[in-house]
Amino acid sequence: MPNTSELENALPVAPLKLIALESCAAMGQRVNHYLVDFRKNIRNAAKEDPAFQGYSRDNYLMECNCPRFGTGEGKGELKESVRGKDLFILVDVCNHSLTYKINGMVNHMSPDDHYQDLKRVIAAATGKAHRINVIMPFLYEGRQHKRNGRESLDCAYALDELSSMGVNNFITFDAHDPRVQNAAPLCGFDNFTPPYQFIRSLLRYEKDMIIDKEHCIVISPDEGALDRAVYFSSVLGVDTGMFYKRRDYSTIVNGKNPIVAHEFLGDNIDGKDVIIIDDMISSGGSMLDTARQLKEMNARRVFICCTFGLFTEGLEKFDEAYEKGYFDKVVVTNLTYLIPELYDRPYFVEADMSKFMASIIDFMNHDVSMENVLTPTHKIQKFLAQYNAREEVFL
Repeated sequence: MPNTSELENALPVAPLKLIALESCAAMGQRVNHYLVDFRKNIRNAAKEDPAFQGYSRDNYLMECNCPRFGTGEGKGELKESVRGKDLFILVDVCNHSLTYKINGMVNHMSPDDHYQDLKRVIAAATGKAHRINVIMPFLYEGRQHKRNGRESLDCAYALDELSSMGVNNFITFDAHDPRVQNAAPLCGFDNFTPPYQFIRSLLRYEKDMIIDKEHCIVISPDEGALDRAVYFSSVLGVDTGMFYKRRDYSTIVNGKNPIVAHEFLGDNIDGKDVIIIDDMISSGGSMLDTARQLKEMNARRVFICCTFGLFTEGLEKFDEAYEKGYFDKVVVTNLTYLIPELYDRPYFVEADMSKFMASIIDFMNHDVSMENVLTPTHKIQKFLAQYNAREEVFL
């Protein structure tokens, strides 16, 4: 947890309360565990001050549920008062494992259903909370962030709607385009990225990597991910490359223009370890084609790092590509629901984000600067120094 000294000299905005919707229940439990640990070990005057009763407690989670009627209609219920609380609501709009019954039939919850449940919980608070903060790791409708022709602006409308409902701060991770925050300019919007968790998780599995320009390179699979790749490579001290997606703009398949070819722009990768970094794996076809081309260019090993592992078409393509040696590891975060069979795959590495999320909540509750949380350059460099020195933690 970065710069705890700032927290030791800061007072909380209001008593902290955490609501984890069913879609984010497992992550909520982990985050709550770290928050309890943080508050018990920190040296803060508020712990002993009667005016801040409840600053350190054994549980910050608030019980809530969103039951449904037989017609499929729902409602939000809170089991305790939120009056005067600094409320943090966690929701995972990509959790397709949850179901509900409508007229006796089982229906899987879609992102729209999760978004409606979020609004129901906010409405159940009836404006009594001191502050409402929404943590939505995968930005709802974030891929529909701009208008091309006669199209809806779903993400922008959702942000505007949540702002009008009284949401003060919106926290997301690796937004497809953070500029969508302009839809609600008076609402706090923080977009975090997980490069530290990527490199930490990867190097704990791959103990023989050499992180320098002669042995490693960071690749962006398309022009949209170039900013992530440039930052990651700059911190690691290695070169950057990029694939250009050549699309057929004369046709539309499944709502998007199909990719005709991936063309590589960058330095020689012969014999180097390659780290591909992107925001999400959806079907995975584009990512696997990129990995295949890198192997054909004689890359030594290929590691795929993505914030969201959606795997919308299952794991068969990845199993086949792994058997053919197109890639070596897939590192994804646990910010969204991961299908259970993924944990059985030899190529899967989970980057746990729960401690990082707990740090974000703790910093925001104290209203201190988020600069060190937003840009973890120092933490990454410190970790690399430990890794290169082959300290005991890596043995």
